[in-house]
Amino acid sequence: MQKINSIQEINHSIMFGTWTNAELTSMLDAVKWNRAQLAQATKRQLQVGDTVKFTSNRDGRTHTGTVDKIKIKYVLVKTPAGRYNVPANMLEAA
Repeated sequence: MQKINSIQEINHSIMFGTWTNAELTSMLDAVKWNRAQLAQATKRQLQVGDTVKFTSNRDGRTHTGTVDKIKIKYVLVKTPAGRYNVPANMLEAA
């Protein structure tokens, strides 16, 4: 197997390679698993009352607020504009 050196090479290989449907599904599963692991790591670092920031998909603005509750897949963040249910992988410490 050839070593891949950059994200551009990975993207090129996925887009223009001759992959089967099963192989592409396997790649998607690996990406989903890795995203879930990143979200879990973020949740482990957070505590209620921590200040966080995130960029809203609705309006594209960056919001800063405090962690109100940590749920299974989402974190409830209280901001001056209201409360947001935010996926953990979208949060950054502020």
